[in-house]
Amino acid sequence: MSFAVRFEFHFRAARCGVAAAASLAFAPLAFAQAAASSEVLARGEYLTRAGDCVACHTTRGGQPFAGGLELPTPFGTLNTPNITSDRETGIGKWTADDFWNAIHNGRAPDGSAYYPAFPYTNYTRVTREDAEAIFAYLRSVPAVRKKNKPHGMGFPYNQRGLLNGWRALYFDAGIYQNAAAQSAEWNRGAYLVQGLGHCDACHTGRNILGATKKGAAFSGGVMPIQEWYAPSLTSNRESGLGQWDVEDIVALLHAGVSRRGAVYGPMAQVVHDSLQYLTESDVRAMAVYLKSLLPKDAAAEAPPMRTTEQQGKSLYEAGAKVYEKWCVDCHGASGSGMPPAYPPLANNQSIAMEFPANPVRLVMFGGYPPGTKKNPRPYGMPPFAQTLSNEEIAAVVTYIRQSWGNRAAAVSPADVDKYRNVPLE
Repeated sequence: MSFAVRFEFHFRAARCGVAAAASLAFAPLAFAQAAASSEVLARGEYLTRAGDCVACHTTRGGQPFAGGLELPTPFGTLNTPNITSDRETGIGKWTADDFWNAIHNGRAPDGSAYYPAFPYTNYTRVTREDAEAIFAYLRSVPAVRKKNKPHGMGFPYNQRGLLNGWRALYFDAGIYQNAAAQSAEWNRGAYLVQGLGHCDACHTGRNILGATKKGAAFSGGVMPIQEWYAPSLTSNRESGLGQWDVEDIVALLHAGVSRRGAVYGPMAQVVHDSLQYLTESDVRAMAVYLKSLLPKDAAAEAPPMRTTEQQGKSLYEAGAKVYEKWCVDCHGASGSGMPPAYPPLANNQSIAMEFPANPVRLVMFGGYPPGTKKNPRPYGMPPFAQTLSNEEIAAVVTYIRQSWGNRAAAVSPADVDKYRNVPLE
């Protein structure tokens, strides 16, 4: 089976449950306001791609940026707004100051605070010039008359006034400031990763109030709905990038595949809708910055259910038989795979992470890397949820996690069972 396993999922809190969709064509520049130059509009379109705004503000099969996407959260359901140029239901009546106040300060034109699923906590780092280019581009998008749905937040989270307290604790507005000791390339990467890219929104664990944990940036976190695990980008026990070559990071972000593996799940959508459209130099700058992150331990997450030594041995032995039947043709008897089509399993850090959600979900539901300009015909992983039982999936994942240099705990069938009831979207 095509079991690809370098799980570099830069999950985004605001895109929980969004499956990779067909390519969405952005509005042509012919719709632009006469006052905005073609250069500004092209730059705004590029930055809108960098911020991946289309992912949250577009429903599957819907008009780009017309909103209406439901975002389930532990606090209730949020519905993304229409940000097309429609004057009644979109942002057609907004001023540049209104847009700046939203992206920089997280406040609506009426002064109310936005819920932080809108990642203004990151977008605040964007410069005013870049924000105005994005606004000019969004104003050029053809108007779509589509009323915004009210949020379905439970009490007390439906009391917007309480957000002022949250903001006092967890939000500091401020444009990104270059680090004098770093290169221009590093600073460009930091600006994109920390700001429009908002990578830490998913690669950082969150506290009970939904704020990213202080001092734990990029140390990994679990998606609350789908329960994919966004691995640590700092811990070399997981997916710390300090040991990666810059070229491999660039390939992963730009094409969705590299010698080290491929992206799947929500990260595939990030590459599909956003990163593949960035320039090589910008992606390289992001790679340089990410590679420089100081090593630290991965965030502590709820451990999987433990098995006894005898149970683990039985699972491993059964898993060897499942692997021989279903997996060996693509990944080889030695787990070396055939990268980039079939990523290696041997000595694969992502396989041996403490939290086994990602390999379990991929065996169960399969998936594809994104189709990109650099990888237009990706190889995929077929689903085995209907073919293999919970015990067989637990067995083969255990076998993979304990073979060819991988050293990780066995996976219990009970861990597998819970994912059959976790929605894919």
